[in-house]
Amino acid sequence: MTNPVYLALDVPQLDPALELAKKVHSHIGGIKLGLEFFCAHGHHGVHEIAKLGLPIFLDLKLHDIPNTVAAAMQAIHVLEPAIVTVHGSGGRAMMEDAKAAAGEHCKVVAVTMLTSLDERDLALTGVAGGPHDQVLRIADLARTAGLDGVVCSGREVAAVHAAWKDGLVVVPGLRPAGTSLGDQKRAVTPKAARDAGAGVLVIGRPISRAEDPVAAARAIGATL
Repeated sequence: MTNPVYLALDVPQLDPALELAKKVHSHIGGIKLGLEFFCAHGHHGVHEIAKLGLPIFLDLKLHDIPNTVAAAMQAIHVLEPAIVTVHGSGGRAMMEDAKAAAGEHCKVVAVTMLTSLDERDLALTGVAGGPHDQVLRIADLARTAGLDGVVCSGREVAAVHAAWKDGLVVVPGLRPAGTSLGDQKRAVTPKAARDAGAGVLVIGRPISRAEDPVAAARAIGATL
């Protein structure tokens, strides 16, 4: 992968999203479209963004019974996404069915633990152990289910990469040095995540809300 940076276009308006993507498309490797964008614009919005010619990462975090998730994967075949997310906590059968239903060239990756959560949040939901333990548990389950990789915070990348050499590690919630963490609790810099073995770096607000998004994207790329 030449440029590991995927711009997170987590916005509800299509025109501003397209304008931003057009500005920075030469400085990123792909575009991540999340639940907010997909709920607002559906297939049409994805098709419009795809016209830019960059790989599309559909971050839908599918999580339901295996049959429903498989049907959802089949419903997005026409969009030809490069990457789609499912929640690893949905279990092995759900992940197996998701992968079986995915398009031939689509990588299915499991969300291990949201980067907005920490150890206290895990405890409140009844999950034993800390984030590191939970991420490795889900990563191992995703690997045995035949998925292509996982989504985790930058703090767990090295451990996941060591345990799953061929797995694609996607890292969201990244923050360049000196920028606000926002709602992220386990953020690291793009360079730290890349050096630890991340294959895809998902970056949103540090680019999308910068005074000069092109300059911001270039600056991030220069650190990698």
